[in-house]
Amino acid sequence: MPNLSRRHFFYGSLLAGAVPAAGYGSTASLKQLGYKSPNERLNIAGIGAGGKGASDLNGCSTENIVALADPDSKKAEATFKKYEKAVKYTDFRKMLDKEEKNIDAVVVSTPDHMHAMATMWAMERGKHVYCQKPLTRTIWEARQLRDAAAKYKVATQMGNQGYSNEGTRQCAEIVWSGDIGDVTEVHAWTNRPIWPQGLEEQPKPEPVPSTMEWDTWLGVAAERPYSPAYAPFNWRGFFDFGCGALGDMACHILGAPNMALMLGAPTSVEAIKQEGKSSFQFPKKSIIRFDFPARANMPAVKIFWYDGMGGPPTPRPAGIDASEKLGDLPRELRPGQQPPRVPADANGSLFLGSKGALTTGTYGEGTRLLPESKMTDYKMPPAFLTRSPGHYRDWIRAAKGGDPACSNFNIAAPFTEWILLGVIALRYEGKIEWDSANMRITNNKEANSLIQPKYRKGWKLNS
Repeated sequence: MPNLSRRHFFYGSLLAGAVPAAGYGSTASLKQLGYKSPNERLNIAGIGAGGKGASDLNGCSTENIVALADPDSKKAEATFKKYEKAVKYTDFRKMLDKEEKNIDAVVVSTPDHMHAMATMWAMERGKHVYCQKPLTRTIWEARQLRDAAAKYKVATQMGNQGYSNEGTRQCAEIVWSGDIGDVTEVHAWTNRPIWPQGLEEQPKPEPVPSTMEWDTWLGVAAERPYSPAYAPFNWRGFFDFGCGALGDMACHILGAPNMALMLGAPTSVEAIKQEGKSSFQFPKKSIIRFDFPARANMPAVKIFWYDGMGGPPTPRPAGIDASEKLGDLPRELRPGQQPPRVPADANGSLFLGSKGALTTGTYGEGTRLLPESKMTDYKMPPAFLTRSPGHYRDWIRAAKGGDPACSNFNIAAPFTEWILLGVIALRYEGKIEWDSANMRITNNKEANSLIQPKYRKGWKLNS
């Protein structure tokens, strides 16, 4: 009975925090859009058609892809060709204005600095939005999008696919069962960055390719000459465009800890180690500590994030034997298939509890107790959380009047916020103390300047 009551307490707390209150959710209905049946297809537009945009649109290919916008026609070429009937634009603003009546929903797969602007433009026009992670580049933008999603009553989802993973839900249910006791420490790591970071000299200008509208690509960012060091891929490492390895991987790898531990907002964040610092880029390597207060009957917890270190933390935390496989498990290779270029454990997380430990992979997959021998006779707790039909399907279902998607903006915005505090911590020495209620760093006046972005003239985020 103690375990039952413990689980009941956790589940009740989870549902109170994760399910949007009436009038403050992302629930939408096809009736509002003029549809008669959820079986009818949505008309979806893509903002960003190359790179990740291509795979995001592929995830929505059960619907009608009716319009595409990308300032880099070379990068988007294959997607433009795949969806030949879709109307093509270089500027998403022109697309949304001219095709508004033909669009039900929008997929935003731009560089980080344009997430908020493109998403807001779509929501203001009553369009449901799937936005890639991280939801925004700044904390203020995350709150603006959360509030706008409620205001416009649209279905939303952030592209952190691990939130739909079976293993993420199993991880949460194991933690809530009490089988590893009180979790007071989590270690999470990634092999990123796999793009240049820590540069000391600004990129040299080069002629703008004939296939790119550079001013449109820059969007809200300060004007500067074109360089292939920025686009189409390496933008993540620059303060003005991306969020470094945190922006690329933390919304994936820290998804299981965020869900299982119901993290909310930290009280302080500190970059406790950096290598290869730069005045305009993220460092080559870093370790960041997030401190979260006690929540319900969960104790305070420390979250350690490692990027650029090549694998799990070394030396390993006390009680974790060096022989144990952590994070992602090795893939089973087909005959003739070459092994991956990076170690299987290059990404993952490790939960340390008072009664045991568990580890998960990049997207929450491969959840298992440690030592792994414990899994031989272990029976998973009864499933409590609903299982996902797939991350894109979850959003599409919400857009057709179903339940809010699992990473809708009510959930994704607060999650993105605390990850972005890590981005700010990398810019300053020492601990930053966070007042979430007032969206304010209390001990570093200068750091507060990074909470809200400075947009280039001609751009404004309405809500």
